[in-house]
Formats: sequence, C-alpha cells, structure tokens
Amino acid sequence: MELFDLGDFPLSTGVTLPAAKLAYKTHGSLNKARDNAILFPNFLGGPPEALEACIGEGRALDPSKYFIILPGNFGLPPTSSPSNTSLPFAEGAFPPVNIADDVVAQHRLVTEKFGIEEIALALGWSVGGLQIYEWAVRFSHMVKHLAPIATAPRPSPWTRLWLRMVIEEPITSFPAWNNGFYADAKAVQPALRRVGHGTALTLPPHGFYREGQEVWRSLGFISPDDFVARFWEAYWLPQSPNDIVAQARKAAAADPSQGAGTATALGKIEAKVSVITFTGDPMFPPEEGKWDADHMPNAQFSEIHSIFGHLATFSLSEQDTKAVDEALRALLAD
Repeated sequence: MELFDLGDFPLSTGVTLPAAKLAYKTHGSLNKARDNAILFPNFLGGPPEALEACIGEGRALDPSKYFIILPGNFGLPPTSSPSNTSLPFAEGAFPPVNIADDVVAQHRLVTEKFGIEEIALALGWSVGGLQIYEWAVRFSHMVKHLAPIATAPRPSPWTRLWLRMVIEEPITSFPAWNNGFYADAKAVQPALRRVGHGTALTLPPHGFYREGQEVWRSLGFISPDDFVARFWEAYWLPQSPNDIVAQARKAAAADPSQGAGTATALGKIEAKVSVITFTGDPMFPPEEGKWDADHMPNAQFSEIHSIFGHLATFSLSEQDTKAVDEALRALLAD
C-alpha cells in the first residue's frame, strides 16, 4: 500500500482537509503510451486489497497487459479518515466528504503521479461504482470504457434508506457513540455488531437462508449464526465507527449530475459502457441497472443469474467471477 500526498486538499463543502493522503495499490506496468490504465475503486468498508481477487494473468484484469490502479477513498484508512487524521479534524470532528472529493483526489493521483491522460477502463462494485460514474461524468474525455457492476450513478431511495437505517443509525443512536467522540472503541463494538446483523438480513437474496437451499453452506459455514458471526461481524467489527459513518453518508449523497438529474448526467457519458447486474440484488436491482443503461448513448446491459445477489461483489462464486470476466473482456475488446 502506498500513499499519495494531496497536501491541503479543498473539499467540495468548502472545508480544507490538511495534509490529506490517498492510499493506493497498483498491479502491472504502465506502457509507454500510458493508455493501458485501469481504475478500480473499492466498495463500502472494503480496502483496495479486497479487490485483488478480481486480478490475475489470463483474467480480464490481466496485470501483464494492464496497469491496474486500486485507489482508496476518504473515510477508509489508510486514506485520510476520521480514525487517522490529527487535530483539528480528529474522529468526530472530521469534515463531511463527498464522492466528488474522492474522484478529484483520484484524478490527481492518476494525472500527477502517473501522467495518465486516458483510462482504458474504469470499473467498480457497489459504492466503488458510485465513484466511477462520477469519473465518467466529471472527466468524460478520459474514460474510454466503463463497467458499473451491481451499482448505480445515484443510490435509489431504498439504498439511501439502507445506508441510513442499516449502517449509520445503529452506530449514531448507540449511547457510547457520543456524536463520534467516544472514549473507548470497544464500547461501540455492540453497535458494529448490529450493523453486521442488519447487513446479514438485508443484503443476501431471498432464499439465501431457506431450508433446502442454504446457500451459506457453499461458503463453508456450519449454520446461519456462524455465517453472520464469521462473515458479517468479522467484516465490520475491526473498523472504526466514525469511518463507517463517513463512508455511508458520502455514499447516500452521491449524485454525479450535481442536481441536474440522473438522465441528464448519463446522457453525457462518452465511454463505451457495460452495466453488469446480479439476479436477486436488493441493493441495485437489475431493472434499475437496465434503466441506467438505456439512458447512456453507448451502453449495453447484462444480468448475471447468481445465487448470491449483491454478495456476488465479494467474488464468492467461480461462476459469477467467470461471467464478470467475460463481460469485462468483451467490453475491453470493443
């Protein structure tokens, strides 16, 4: 993991974040033409290395052919976040950040650090997809291909409610939270456990826990409770509550159109686009992805039939992984 020094970084809210840092990892080498770069931002709570399961020789994201950049985002350490920023913005005093701030910081990394003027492909799962839609609208001349996977340009009302009620409110309503100025991180862990339980209930598709199907068994768990504890609680408990809240609020406010309307923003995207969705995804249903594709001038739509729904973003199934690879390979060949 490397850090790119952003200096005193002006946020979209007008606040300046002092000595800001953007974490990133890279795979492969930038060619002489500097036109083989792939940008792959990460999802809610997932560090850049969480995406490495999607990268490999012979895969669509082949590091022997492409220079793959995994950038972090504000609110997710080691990028500048509530949990790692010194005064005056320590923990509960960390300023609000937006998806646009992430993308401006990533643009600086791409252009200033690497001298890249063209992105061969920008792709992202879930909240990572919110970032690449912002990229495609804000820096449309730079993005050649775009692959939004189980995501949207702007969260739907259901997704915004989910971010508030399942992610944010179990933390912010917890007494020990103290408006983000909690004295002991362990005292807030019961709130993070509630977040884990909420995501376990709301993100898997219908039938995931159904007797006779029991999809969780295919992942090596011995019971639903074992899956909840070792998958979801293990995901959230190591994280900082302030960091999680910052990310959830940022995702809920995402809007690449800046108020002009989603259809208007999508119509401005110049890239060739492959919108990829998963059957049974309650967060970003396929029918909503189809609407997004229909409103972009150079987009195609695909629905991958998966038993994992939104959990397919964790690369849990070889079948899902192959289907995504095929879609990305076809897009890059276009």
